[in-house]
Amino acid sequence: MPAELRFSRSDSGDSATSRPVAESLAIARWCASNGWPVHPLAPGRKTPAANCPVCRDPRHDRADCGCRAAGRWCHGFHAATLDMTRIHQWWGANPAFGVGVACGPANLVVIDIDAHPTTPPSRNRLLPGIAIADDVDVSAMTTGFHSLAVLAALEGAPNPADDTTTLRVRTPSGGLHIWYRTTDSRPWQCSTGTSPTRALAWQIDVRAHGGYIIAPGTTTKTGTYTPLGAARLPAPLPAWLALELERTHHLPAAHIPAPLPVPPRARQAVIAAGGGRDHATKALTTVLADVTACATVPENAGFTEKLNRAAYTAGGLVAAGQLTQQDAERILTEAALIARPGQERRSQQIIRSGLAAGTRRPLHPRSRP
Repeated sequence: MPAELRFSRSDSGDSATSRPVAESLAIARWCASNGWPVHPLAPGRKTPAANCPVCRDPRHDRADCGCRAAGRWCHGFHAATLDMTRIHQWWGANPAFGVGVACGPANLVVIDIDAHPTTPPSRNRLLPGIAIADDVDVSAMTTGFHSLAVLAALEGAPNPADDTTTLRVRTPSGGLHIWYRTTDSRPWQCSTGTSPTRALAWQIDVRAHGGYIIAPGTTTKTGTYTPLGAARLPAPLPAWLALELERTHHLPAAHIPAPLPVPPRARQAVIAAGGGRDHATKALTTVLADVTACATVPENAGFTEKLNRAAYTAGGLVAAGQLTQQDAERILTEAALIARPGQERRSQQIIRSGLAAGTRRPLHPRSRP
């Protein structure tokens, strides 16, 4: 076990406030060192630390909020960070905070097994989309462990609950978090908080884009999230499990259109502007493609950074006489609308800022090798 996750205290359900002062900070640092952005959880609880008074207003627009830039943890996993300075500020001053990990930007898919024994639902809800014959006795399937075992058996695959190659974390209630990492760019989605049609199996949730998971070692009022076995890092998501996640709708809805590689008017406008045609077109279309690709990822796609980079590039082309200001604004607005419809106000602020910065540094693509 990494030094940061070696605890002298047993998993006895001690109060979160009794933990050593540096423990939560060590957990947060360890997670961030693995590339998993972290955010604070309320002391002793599984929920994010409270927002500031302004952000608690239900009318508050998170997209326009400056709290993250100001170093505050408002908005839960949306504020997750890898910045060690900020991590020291947050947990150094608030050692009772727990640690949450934002799954999307960490490229994590976590299988969350519920272990509360209860009467199973109708057989058509046990394994969505998989028929279970009437002569099969399902009365013994009382927890998520049973559901996952049956699903794996039907696929002829090893049970993920027994996967010693990946990080597994026992929850205080007796459940299990099975951590996997994605090996492609597909934006796997959470089960929780969505339509009932998105479920891997009964009493099994999926934590991915749009959600967070509690870090191993974190303690709540009910106990500690304890790593099992020797593995401390996520293994790649098994291919059969990825197919099951796709089958059970854990990808963006099929009706979401694929993003255009680049808005058509972008190439036309750059060419029409004259000068350095092919080189300017290539420079701009490359960064615009990054912006429009955000359309397939509703959360944590780096939209702000990518749109700002595109605006900065366009500003440099404007300053070099390769593009007009009017064309630049129109092109960027179109790309932003494809990526984030309904967020025009936020996009315009980013575009104005990026263009202003870019126009101070003329960009001459032709001069580059």
